[in-house]
Amino acid sequence: MSLLLLTGACGMFVGAGGVPPLDDLAVLLAGLALACGGASALNHVLDRDIDRLMGARTRRRPVAAGRVAPSRALEFGLALSAFSFVLLSALANPLTALLALVGNLFYVLVYTRWLKRSTPQNIVIGGAAGAVPPLVGWAAATGNLTLPALVLFLVVFVWTPPHFWALALLIERDYAAARIPMLPVVRGERETTRQILLYSLGLVAVTLLPLAWSMFGLVYALAALSLGATFVVLAWQLRREATPRRAAILFHFSLAYLALLFVAMAVDPIAA
Repeated sequence: MSLLLLTGACGMFVGAGGVPPLDDLAVLLAGLALACGGASALNHVLDRDIDRLMGARTRRRPVAAGRVAPSRALEFGLALSAFSFVLLSALANPLTALLALVGNLFYVLVYTRWLKRSTPQNIVIGGAAGAVPPLVGWAAATGNLTLPALVLFLVVFVWTPPHFWALALLIERDYAAARIPMLPVVRGERETTRQILLYSLGLVAVTLLPLAWSMFGLVYALAALSLGATFVVLAWQLRREATPRRAAILFHFSLAYLALLFVAMAVDPIAA
C-alpha cells in the first residue's frame, strides 16, 4: 500500500506544480488508504481458496487462516471503500472519488475475480488498477484529467509487468500449486525473462515522454535516465542468467525504481 500512496501523493505534487496544501494532501492520503484497504480486504475474501494453496505468506492471511469470517471481511472491505468515496467526494472533488472507486472496483472485480485466474496476461491488464493512484492525486490537485496525468498512469502501467513477473519467478511453485496462470507457470522462465526485458525497454521509453513534452526538467531527467539504465541492465542480467538471486535483485530494485522516479517527478518543479 505504501507505494500506491506514494505515487498518489507525487501525482498530487505534479498536478499542483509544487507542494500542495497539506490539508488537501492529508485528505488524499486518507481517501487512498481507505480505498486500498477496502480493495485488499475484498481481495482476501475472493482469494481465500487459493491463498490456502500458496505459501505461508498467504496462508496466514486472516480470512484464509479462518481468523476472520468471509462475511465480516466483506462488510469491512465494503465499508472502507464506501467511506473512501464519501470522504474524497466531500473534501476533495467528485472526480477524485470516482477514480479511487474505479481503481478499487477494477482491482477487485476485473483483476482478482476474473483475470488473475484466467490468463497469463492477468498482470498486464490488471496492472491498470495499480496505475490509478497517480490519477487520483492529479485529480485531487486539479479537478481534471489531462495528458500529463495519463503519462503518470502509463509509467506505472508499463512498470507493473516486469515488477510482478520478477516476483512470479521467485514464487512460481506457489502459483502453480494454486493453478494461477502466471507467465512463468504457463510459458516458462525463458519467455518470462524475455518479456521482462522487452517491458523494461518499453518502460524507459515511456519515462522519456515527459522530457520530450517538457513536463519536467533536470532532476527528473537524471533520475529517469540513471534509474532506467539500471533497470534495463538488471533485466538483461536476468535474461542471461534466470536465477532466483537475479529475479530477487530486479524485484527489489523495481520497488525502489518506482518510488525514486515519482519522488523525482514531485521534486522537479520545486527544484526548478
